Amino acid sequence: MIEALKSEEIIHKVGGKFKLTALIQRRLGEILQGAKPLVEREPGMTRIELVIEEILQDKISIDYDASDITPPSKLK
Repeated sequence: MIEALKSEEIIHKVGGKFKLTALIQRRLGEILQGAKPLVEREPGMTRIELVIEEILQDKISIDYDASDITPPSKLK
C-alpha cells in the first residue's frame, strides 16, 4: 500500500507532495483521536495505509474553498 505514495497519481490528486503530506498528517491525527475510517480496514492494514486508501478512493481531500490553498487545476 505504501507503494501508492510512489505513484504520481496520488500526488497529482491533491496537488503536490507537500499537500499530500499535510493531508495524510491531518487525517492520521483524526484517526488517532478516534475518527471512524471512511473505507473498510483490511486485516493488518496500518493507519497510514488506511489514510492513503481513503485518499485513493476520494473519501478525503483538501477543502480548497475553506483554505487559502490554490487547487491543482488552477496552478497550470
